[in-house]
Amino acid sequence: MVATISKLVPIEQLDLMDLPIEDRAFGTDPEPWFAKAREIHPWLAKFTHGYIVHGHHEIRDLIQMDDKLHIATDDVVEIMGASGKPWGDFMKALLISRHGDDHRRMRDALKPFFKPRRIAQHVGLIQQVVSDLLDEWAPRGEFDFTEFASKFPVAVMFGLIGADIADLPKIQWALEAQGLSYSLDPSLLPELESAHAMMMQFNSDLVTGRRASGEERDDLLAELIKAEDTGILSHQEVCEQLFFLFAAGYDTSKNQLGMTARLLFEQPEMWERCARDREFCTLAIEEGLRHSSPSSPPRIALEDIEYGGILIPKGSHLMFLLNISGRDPRTFDNPMEFRPGREYAKHHLAFGKGAHICLGLHLARFQLEEGLHLIAQRLKNPQVAGEIKWRRFPGVWGIETLPVRFTPA
Repeated sequence: MVATISKLVPIEQLDLMDLPIEDRAFGTDPEPWFAKAREIHPWLAKFTHGYIVHGHHEIRDLIQMDDKLHIATDDVVEIMGASGKPWGDFMKALLISRHGDDHRRMRDALKPFFKPRRIAQHVGLIQQVVSDLLDEWAPRGEFDFTEFASKFPVAVMFGLIGADIADLPKIQWALEAQGLSYSLDPSLLPELESAHAMMMQFNSDLVTGRRASGEERDDLLAELIKAEDTGILSHQEVCEQLFFLFAAGYDTSKNQLGMTARLLFEQPEMWERCARDREFCTLAIEEGLRHSSPSSPPRIALEDIEYGGILIPKGSHLMFLLNISGRDPRTFDNPMEFRPGREYAKHHLAFGKGAHICLGLHLARFQLEEGLHLIAQRLKNPQVAGEIKWRRFPGVWGIETLPVRFTPA
């Protein structure tokens, strides 16, 4: 009996749907596009600069091939016209852009602070930040939930770093700008360059100020200064990673909170349960992460990859849609239904997989769960009170404006 050898199909020969993900309107309602794309191919599509991987199982497998797929920062920097410019160099220097021993060196410098036990010590800070914001915002009875949410996770990060929250307004625009860093829109480069310059000076002043004060604190800034003092990180790297941590603590968590809140607003009984049941908030956040999350990291193939009967050539640009991977109907039944407590919800990929899995995932979960519980207690009977506007799809996806009216408690 002669064994048959299945022939690999080069990815460029596949019949794939071309998705206009860079179009500003795409992010408003991408699901109809992906429903059509799945009819043509169950887990692949095309876009202007390469290929989109949107299947849950396939993303989970491929994104862990850290030896064969590196984050496509060089491609992004080139597309944005930032090669050789300060923002482009910054993007290439980030933790998420490093590999091998260099990546381990930088990650190990930060890892101790982000362990669950260490994060749990700061629950009181998270609760205080949310309560203070609610004291200011809840009496209004109506506001843009996205604007409110933008004050919360980054205020927690300010507390963890030991920065002065009074400085938040002057850097908030810079954090918004950095959230569009993977948007693949070169017209945004001048703003990204300005944001980078301002944040690097801000962070350098933070380090200098802490050293001058002689203050000893058990916080993230102290960990980074210790890493600089021991030669693990340079001063430039400390300032770059602070910018990355501020941006990560601001944009992804803020957008995740907004997307999950919108889903809960549509089911009032669930919102009410979040107010009285802390454990249900954990289920609601996990289901929100599965249903819609912010990130869609790009990767570049360092060598030919054979996967699922397909040949992905060296140099291929792949975008992994973590943000909608939980909507794959082959993995999750009735995926567009928001159903906290559904089986396997924690199998979502919102935080990635492999060596580059999100370092701050435990912090993100703690603050989203605690925040949701307290917010639901103070905002009774919330209803959407105007047009919902969405952010661009590539980059950090989420809701741009979410007007809500409620009864203050």
